[in-house]
Amino acid sequence: MNKLKRDDEVVVIAGKDKGKRGTISQLLGDKVVVHGVNMVKRHTKPNPNAGQPGGIVESEAPLDISNVAIFNSDTNKADRVGIKVAEDGSKTRVFKSNGQEID
Repeated sequence: MNKLKRDDEVVVIAGKDKGKRGTISQLLGDKVVVHGVNMVKRHTKPNPNAGQPGGIVESEAPLDISNVAIFNSDTNKADRVGIKVAEDGSKTRVFKSNGQEID
């Protein structure tokens, strides 16, 4: 079971965008794309067949999953994720600091 999922609110804990918050829009193996964080500029040529104008396009680049932590709204801090196994074998994600379920 993955500790982070799509649409989780996360905090960047390392790198140039340290302290920024956003939601996960994509999971790419051991990397994540966070909405509005780690913006990079790419110079593109115009493509008349696709109707794309040229210019400088700003987009989100992937971050390493170790550089983000889930946001705990109760404590307003970054938190770690634990896995709790119920008696029937089902697994749930919980915050390490207070043991509250995430989902």
